[in-house]
Amino acid sequence: MFKSSSFLRLSAAFAGLGALLMATPASAHHAIGGKLPTNFVEGFLSGLAHPVVGLDHFAFVVAVGLLAVTKRQGIWIPIAFVLTALVGTGIHLFSVDLPAAEILIAASVVIFGILLALPSSPNLLLMIGLGAIAGLFHGYAYGEAIVGAEMNPLVAYLAGFTLIQLVIALLAFKVSKWTLKQLTETTPLPLRFAGFTICGAGVAFLMSHLGL
Repeated sequence: MFKSSSFLRLSAAFAGLGALLMATPASAHHAIGGKLPTNFVEGFLSGLAHPVVGLDHFAFVVAVGLLAVTKRQGIWIPIAFVLTALVGTGIHLFSVDLPAAEILIAASVVIFGILLALPSSPNLLLMIGLGAIAGLFHGYAYGEAIVGAEMNPLVAYLAGFTLIQLVIALLAFKVSKWTLKQLTETTPLPLRFAGFTICGAGVAFLMSHLGL
């Protein structure tokens, strides 16, 4: 009974998340009304909110947190993503162009949703590499909100979005790990269900960016 009710609650949560993500395609991702942060507090709050306001970013961070559960040292997947997101922001700040960033961000949500939905996940190093590549494009998009800012709010912004991404990924990791233990040690069904949900959201984001 406990296992069944736990699975139903988890399924309902993923269904609700999927409905929210697919009903609200990625927006401009500005936490303070599009205004450039001018001080440490504004920069930090903007950094905290950006990966949450941008639902494509949020879906991806949840996906890497969930995917981390599938491997023994899977926590390196979100860590690689978060670190290269900083690099991606730096690329934007140095005015280096990464073409089709928003389309590739949406595609990354689809890909990681598929990886979650697979009966068995690919090699850990491959997933770390994919997470790192995705981080460059997500970070590049984050950079748009901080271009032209002074150093103080810029550093705060970087700290904010790095912190919130780690928190979201770790929460997804811990919750899914606990839930799987309540169900069975070997059944990946809840993670596969989450993968289908996230993949569907990614398709919605991708179609929106392609104008379909």
